[in-house]
Amino acid sequence: MKNTISIVLTTFFLAGCVTLSGTYRVSAINKDGVPISMVMDVQGNHIYSARNAICSAYPGATVSMMDMTTGKELTSESPYKCGNK
Repeated sequence: MKNTISIVLTTFFLAGCVTLSGTYRVSAINKDGVPISMVMDVQGNHIYSARNAICSAYPGATVSMMDMTTGKELTSESPYKCGNK
């Protein structure tokens, strides 16, 4: 029982660490360094869905996430290098 509670609490606190708010522009360059045409404007933690969609379509791409309010890169998550399939 104590192990279950510990796991639930750990998961809860870790999930809180990656909660994002704001609007972000997600874009990427392919593995050859050419910008891809897929650019998405997303809210909050939807950056992960956008990033995963780009990585699925463009293995080896480098994904950038920019805060649309500040114009600065989201350095905690960006740039992200997609794995090769």
